[in-house]
Amino acid sequence: MAQWLMKNDFQPVVGHEFQFTTGPIAALNFDGIHYCKVLEIVPFETLSYSWNTGPGGGEINLESVVTWTLQPTEKGTELFLEHRGFAKKENLDFYNGLLHGWVGKLEKIDKLLKATAHGHTNA
Repeated sequence: MAQWLMKNDFQPVVGHEFQFTTGPIAALNFDGIHYCKVLEIVPFETLSYSWNTGPGGGEINLESVVTWTLQPTEKGTELFLEHRGFAKKENLDFYNGLLHGWVGKLEKIDKLLKATAHGHTNA
C-alpha cells in the first residue's frame, strides 16, 4: 500500500484504524493525514476503508469511503476504484484535487505492475 499510495500503517484486518500520511495542503484545510478504518475485506475481491481528513487537532471536515474492487475477466483482472462521500459543498475543492490525485496513483500502480510482470521490483 505504501508503494502504491503513500506512507501508512495499514493492516488487512476489518476494524483496523490506520493513517495515510502526506504533506499538508493549506489551501484545502488539510493537515496531511488521512484517518482511515478498514470496513470490509473480501480476499482477491474487495477492500473498503473510511477516508477522513481535516485541518488537524482532531477536526474532520471530510468523511468519505474508498472501495477497491477486483473483477476477473478473460484477459486478466479489472480494477475498480470508488471514492464516495463528497456531499458537502466545502469538500468540492478536495474532490477536484483527488480526481487528479487518484489518476496519478492508478498510473503509478499500473507502472509498478508492469515492472513486476517483467521481472523488476522497482519502477
